[in-house]
Amino acid sequence: MASHVHYSEEPNPISLPVSQTTTVSPDVDLQLVRSISHDDRHGDLSRPSHAYTNEARGVSKKGLVKLVSSLQPLREGLPELFKDPEKAEALNDLYLVTWLENDPEDPRNWSASWRWYITFVVALAVISVAFASAVITGDFGGIQEDLHVGEVVTALSVSLMVCGFGLGPLIISPLSELYGRRPLWIIPSFLYVIFNIPCAVAPNIQTLLICRFFCGLFASGPLTLAGSTISDIWDNNERGFAIALFAAAPYGGAALGPLVGGFIGDHLGWRWIIWINMMFAGVVFVLCATVPETFAPVLLKQRARKLRHKTDRKDIVTEQEIFRVSFSQMLADTLIRPFGMLVTEPILLLMSLFISLIYGLLYAFFFSFPVVFGEDYGYSDSMTGLMFCSVFIGLSLALLITPYLEKTYLKTAMEKGGLAEPEDRLIGAMIGAPFVPIALFIFGWTSPPTVLPGGGNWVGPCSAGIPFGFGMVVIYFSANAYLIDAFPDYVASALAAKTVVRSGAGAAMPLSMVQMFHGLGNGWAASLLAFVSVAMIPIPFLFYRYGKQIRSKSKRATAI
Repeated sequence: MASHVHYSEEPNPISLPVSQTTTVSPDVDLQLVRSISHDDRHGDLSRPSHAYTNEARGVSKKGLVKLVSSLQPLREGLPELFKDPEKAEALNDLYLVTWLENDPEDPRNWSASWRWYITFVVALAVISVAFASAVITGDFGGIQEDLHVGEVVTALSVSLMVCGFGLGPLIISPLSELYGRRPLWIIPSFLYVIFNIPCAVAPNIQTLLICRFFCGLFASGPLTLAGSTISDIWDNNERGFAIALFAAAPYGGAALGPLVGGFIGDHLGWRWIIWINMMFAGVVFVLCATVPETFAPVLLKQRARKLRHKTDRKDIVTEQEIFRVSFSQMLADTLIRPFGMLVTEPILLLMSLFISLIYGLLYAFFFSFPVVFGEDYGYSDSMTGLMFCSVFIGLSLALLITPYLEKTYLKTAMEKGGLAEPEDRLIGAMIGAPFVPIALFIFGWTSPPTVLPGGGNWVGPCSAGIPFGFGMVVIYFSANAYLIDAFPDYVASALAAKTVVRSGAGAAMPLSMVQMFHGLGNGWAASLLAFVSVAMIPIPFLFYRYGKQIRSKSKRATAI
C-alpha cells in the first residue's frame, strides 16, 4: 500500500471569499492527500496543461474533498471564474471528485499485465508510424521511374510525412485533454490507414506527396499520445523501462523501414511497400482500439456524472467541469506560446536543437546509406536495408542502460530528500553525446574511396550504426525528461516547441543528403555532420553545470 502525505501545505493557496455558513459533509475529506510517488513539483505528461488542483493525481479516503482546500498556487493569471466574487464564493459549496486510496479504477492501479499490454500497444503504434515514414525509401528508383520525377522530388515523400508529424501534435495534444486519449487513439489512426490507399494507387507525384502529408498528419497521434498514456498508467518510480521503450520506438521504427522496404521493393515494387504498410497500420489500429481511456480527468468526470445521478447532488464536480478551458486556449498553448518560449528560453531552444540534430541525422542515414552501399558497393535495396541492423544493436544497448539511468536518477532524488534537480536528468545525454560524432567519423572514413569495397570492408561503415543507435536513444531519453522536469507547468508548450523543431530537421535532411555526399565525398560529407555534432556535445554539460542558474532567471522554468 502506498504511503501518503498531505497534498498542500497551504489550505487555500488562492484567496477566495469563504462563506461562514459553509459546512463540511461527513462523507467528504477536508483535504487531498497524494502518493509519495506522485511528486507534483516535477512535470508529468499525465497532468493537464491547465491544472488548478491536483485532482487527477491526489487521492482521498472517501473520494470527495472540498474544492477550495485543493486549489494550488498559480503561475500565470486567474481563471475567469475567480474574477467574479459571487461565482468565486460559490466554489466554497462544491466538492471535488478524487481517486480513492488504492482505487481500482485509477489507471496506475490497474494490473501490471494490463498496463504492460497497453505499453506494448502504444510503443508498437509509435514504431508503426515511424516505420511508415522511412519504408518508402526501399524503392525510390521505382517511384522515379513510374512517376517520372527526380531524386529530390521523390525525397519529398519522406519529408512531407515528417512535416505532418510536426503539425499534427499541435492539434491532437489539446484535443486529447478535452476529450481524452481514447478518441484520439482511434479516429486519427483510422484516417491514417485510409490515406495509405491513395498513396498506393497514386497516378502522379502530386497525389502521392499530398496523401503522404496527410498520412503524417494523422499518424502523428501515437507520437503525441504515447508518452502521455504511459505516464497515465505508470507511477513516476515505475516507468523506467516503459519510457525507455517509448524513447527507442520512433528511432527503431524509422530504422526498420528501409530494412523491410528494401526487400519488398526489390521483389514487389514501391506500391506494394505502401499496401503492406497499410496492412501493418490496420493491425495496429485494431490494437489501438483496445486501449481504454487512461486520462484521469476524463475518468473522474465520468465518475462525477454517475455520482450526481446516483445521489441527486449537484455540488459534486470535477476540475474540468468548473474551470473549463476552451479549445482555443489550449491551441494557443501549442501554437503560440511554444514559439515565444523558443525565443526567450535558452534551455528549450538549445535542447530542442540538440534533439532535432539527432532526429535529422537518423533521416540523413536513410539517404547516405544508399549512396555508400547502393552506389559504391553495388548492393541491392534489400542488402542496403540490412545494413541498418547495426542501428538496432546500438538501440538494444541503449534499452539496457536507460532503466539504469532512471534508477540512478531516483537514487539521486532520495539522496536529495526526495526531489532531484532537472539537471540530474542530463547524465544520459552527457554519456550519449560523444557517440554521435564518433559514429559519423567512422561512417565517413571507412567508406569508399578511403576504404575500397571488397571482402569484409562493408563492416566499417555498417558498424557506425551501433554507436549512433546507442547515442540517439540515450540522448533523447535524457533530454526529453529534462525538458519535462525543467518546465513542469508548461510541459505541453515545451514539447510542442521541441516537436516542431525536431520534425523540421527530420524533413529537411532528406532533401540535401544525396547531393551533399555526391559533392563532398563520403568522408567529408559525414565529417561535416560530425563537426556539427561535436559542437552540440557541450550543451548537456553546460546545462548540467549552469542550468539551475539559467532557470532561476526564467519566467517559466521551475526554480527548484
